[in-house]
Amino acid sequence: MTDDDDARAVLGAVLARAGQEGFSPALLTSVQGDAVFPAGIAAVVAFWASEIDAALEQQLVAMELAALPVRARIRVGVLSRLALLKPHKDAARKAALLPQALGDSATSLWHTADIIWRAAGDRSTDFNFYSKRAILAAVLSSTMVAWFGDDSDDERHTAAFLDARIDNVLAYEKLKARFKQACANSTAPQSGNAS
Repeated sequence: MTDDDDARAVLGAVLARAGQEGFSPALLTSVQGDAVFPAGIAAVVAFWASEIDAALEQQLVAMELAALPVRARIRVGVLSRLALLKPHKDAARKAALLPQALGDSATSLWHTADIIWRAAGDRSTDFNFYSKRAILAAVLSSTMVAWFGDDSDDERHTAAFLDARIDNVLAYEKLKARFKQACANSTAPQSGNAS
């Protein structure tokens, strides 16, 4: 077995119980995972996030999202990630509350946002690269909180919440574009003769 195979075996054992028991050093020890994850239970959660992101990237590439409007591409990306987490939703809730994983969580959200934007066709390299990912990471975070509290069968409340957040972002982007245009117009040289 490779190191990744060992890590996946431990992760599977942890996830089988974490929904009920939560993530704890005692759980990691009880599934004999200390040697595989010497950095502790937060490393298990970080590894889980990386596994979900790898699966998400594969899914989104296979979907060939280019035919969809950008808004729909982002929506599909966020909902696809939640769908990958859904089999272990209770564990995901508990992982979000793990204080020692907070730093990794922020990094993970950024990485997920990057995967979704790249799958959506974003090729920006300027400031937009960072702002798009920061905004989407915030959308992901708030949508996950809504998802944790959504126990409806079809999770329609989560989808509606996400749609509203995307609307907010698009409205902000339009406002930002108008502001930039207004600034450009106010600094442009005036034509005509000076009196």
